[in-house]
Amino acid sequence: MPSAVSLSSQHSVTLLSKCTVFPLQKSTNGDLKLSVSDLPMLSCHYIQKGGIFTRPPISTPNLISLLKTGLSTALAHFPPLAGRLTTYSDGQVHITCNDAGIDFIHAAAKHVFIRDILAPIDVPDVVKEFFSFDWTVSYDGHFRPIMAVQVTELGDGLFIGISMNHAVTDGTSYWNFFNTFAEACRGVRRISRQPDFRRNSVLMSPAVLKVPEGGPKVTFSVDEPLRERIFSFSREAILKLKAKANNRKYEEDRSINSIELLGKQSNDTWKGGLTEESESTKKMNWLRNAVSKQRLLGNETETPNNNSTTVEISSFQSICALLWRCVTRARKLSSSKITTFRMAVNCRHRIEPKLDPLYFGNAIQSIPTVSSAGELLSRDLRWGAELLNKSVRAHDDAMVTRFVGDWEKDPRCFPLGNFDGAMITMGSSPRFPMYDNDFGWGRPLAVRSGRANKFDGKISAFPGREGRGSVDLEVVLSPDTMSGLESDLEFMSYAS
Repeated sequence: MPSAVSLSSQHSVTLLSKCTVFPLQKSTNGDLKLSVSDLPMLSCHYIQKGGIFTRPPISTPNLISLLKTGLSTALAHFPPLAGRLTTYSDGQVHITCNDAGIDFIHAAAKHVFIRDILAPIDVPDVVKEFFSFDWTVSYDGHFRPIMAVQVTELGDGLFIGISMNHAVTDGTSYWNFFNTFAEACRGVRRISRQPDFRRNSVLMSPAVLKVPEGGPKVTFSVDEPLRERIFSFSREAILKLKAKANNRKYEEDRSINSIELLGKQSNDTWKGGLTEESESTKKMNWLRNAVSKQRLLGNETETPNNNSTTVEISSFQSICALLWRCVTRARKLSSSKITTFRMAVNCRHRIEPKLDPLYFGNAIQSIPTVSSAGELLSRDLRWGAELLNKSVRAHDDAMVTRFVGDWEKDPRCFPLGNFDGAMITMGSSPRFPMYDNDFGWGRPLAVRSGRANKFDGKISAFPGREGRGSVDLEVVLSPDTMSGLESDLEFMSYAS
């Protein structure tokens, strides 16, 4: 087995070839204007995510040919990704769908094996070399490709990584393309999730973002020492955690979880609905009605002994509350220090009229929730979870519009980072279909990310590979804070 030194050394990956891949068909799309949700991302790094796969049962030349052909087909359905950013004379930034193409990189790291990536406690540094456009700011899409695909051969597997401009896509659009790319490689004749390129929502604005000479820069240091680790939460652990957050016994939480799970599926554009011929249609319809009633009540349920309402804490809010408490404790902050938990929320279904679930672009806003460290730690898990729940429930159409109006008064890039040592930023989502990427020889074994947009307190949520509601958290912290989190009995009683 290669040593830890070899896996963390520079230049562990050898570049074999690089070319430009163009869409299979010429684009008929006009220019797409960047929205109020897109423009702030011009100072963020390109999104870098990818999957580890077993070795496909075909030769390397045939594999590379297959991936290039599938990529060209997928790009024909996503013309903006093969374009470039353009700033008009009035200061408005657009995506020009000019078919300029994307980078395709073939690389090799034959001395690295799948076990070398998955076995270590910390994510090994070599993973960062499986991506191109390292630390590239999204504004650079004016003169660099909007996307790049890097295929890295491992000793016993393959890593497929995509770097994509964050001012052009959010996670929803990113994974929609990744899934379409995989579908095209499998030979699917008609893609299942056609993106919506319309630009007619409240997110479109005449406001102009003034960019400094030379372009915007990231607002955090890329040189600070960090540790990165994947913490896994099994379905059983999450059910226990959610039961605790809702002040229920674990056994009493099973039926509630079924309702929540179905509610997620009813909002999940990636899964097909039940057919009328399904044997369980009546039962599932009953559950759907139960979910609808919960939504009409603002996701609150009446307590049996009085007319007051008790907020139902979701599984993900329970995980976030646990993380917020335990990271705050590990940081050893003073009791009066204000700590902030930021969570990115999807606005597609929050605004009226609703955006198409497959709206292409950014449709996210960052919601801050604050508390003093002392109060967060002196209260129970539910107290912090209720704060997060309240922030999410309040983010309706009016709040989205308010955020847009505030930005129009002071157009600026998104300030990403941990500026006071007490911030946590949650990104990505366990609802993203990261494990739906089957290129023809099986689903990914794991999902990993590159160096992009990482700082002390940056957390990314992934679905667990086992499914059934399991969640993986990619946690990036300072070395001291990570050690404290690993020693936190409350956190480690749920995470592995």
